[in-house]
Amino acid sequence: MRGLDAINGTPVLDIKPYFPMFDKVNGTTPEWVNELMKKYLYSDVV
Repeated sequence: MRGLDAINGTPVLDIKPYFPMFDKVNGTTPEWVNELMKKYLYSDVV
């Protein structure tokens, strides 16, 4: 391909923006993640 800034044979990372109104899928977070994040998201920081 002409004009592509890459090395032949290397992987291409396709990064797209996240739009919550279109991309959010409810119920996909595993419960262990919710348990782990409780101390960060719901802590009483003074």
